[in-house]
Amino acid sequence: MMMYLFFFLSVTLLIYTLFIFNDERKQRIKRRLSFYMNNEQGMEHGSGWEQDGEDPALPKEGTKPPLWFAALPGRLIRPLWIGFKRSFRRSILGVKEAKIDLKLLQAGVPYGMTPFDYRLLQVSLCVVLPILGGAYGIMLKVSLGAELLLIAAGFLMAVFIPPLYLRGRIKKRAYLALRELPDVLDLLTVSLEAGLGFDSALSKLVSKKRGVLATEFGRCLEEIRLGKTRREALIGVRERIVLNEMRSLINSILQAEKLGIGLVQVLRVQSLEVRDQRKQRAEEAAMKAPIKILFPLVLFIFPSLFIILLGPVVIQFLETFGK
Repeated sequence: MMMYLFFFLSVTLLIYTLFIFNDERKQRIKRRLSFYMNNEQGMEHGSGWEQDGEDPALPKEGTKPPLWFAALPGRLIRPLWIGFKRSFRRSILGVKEAKIDLKLLQAGVPYGMTPFDYRLLQVSLCVVLPILGGAYGIMLKVSLGAELLLIAAGFLMAVFIPPLYLRGRIKKRAYLALRELPDVLDLLTVSLEAGLGFDSALSKLVSKKRGVLATEFGRCLEEIRLGKTRREALIGVRERIVLNEMRSLINSILQAEKLGIGLVQVLRVQSLEVRDQRKQRAEEAAMKAPIKILFPLVLFIFPSLFIILLGPVVIQFLETFGK
């Protein structure tokens, strides 16, 4: 009974922690918006964060603290938490943060996580899961070797679960993008043939479609409006979607712009290729279907048929020879 209670409390605390992260992310976004909207007024009064060295992403005096600060002695916890966040953020700066940020973008930024949140989640799991494994071992009264094995299993789960989760999200996102790609190419081709420019065609795509590609091209347009070149923005789309067909499309568009080739012809060829590849994938899946069906037939359907057909014969055989 105690084991089930402990498991329920662990799951409850994990869910509560996820809600805390989500609430803190929303409040951080609100603080950033408030800071940049009032930046000019604050600089006139000499209260800019560049002057006092305060990070705008961290809680400030006079702002509403997160929910979990309300349940704890905030005056004691808040300075320690701010110092920990700053030191932890400095420890992941540089190449490591860029790699984590790219992985999160490829996965669609699950739960709005930043590189700091992701690393903090990894460290928390590396602490919590081994402790839970050791606690379960003590409650089950296993031997010392088995308890060490549970602790090691918890540590390995903490190390491998976040990357595996990101990898699964990246694959799922690439699969959704692959399904959307033919329709997106058709819409872009029709828009260009109607006389729109490439940026206007992307705007039409973003307004008419919903999905992974529409989101990424919308981000591409925002980057172009903020000052990036079209080449840099398209390269960003290519890096955020891990898909060979998407990489081929972006390379073709960049090459056409460099050589002065019409984009309509390039997109029409790409659309035909993508549809041929989709047809080939469908045919391949149809050819694999009989082999995949063979395993449930052998394991589940054939034994049931044998029981129904041969069961009465076996029963009569046993009754006859039993007399």
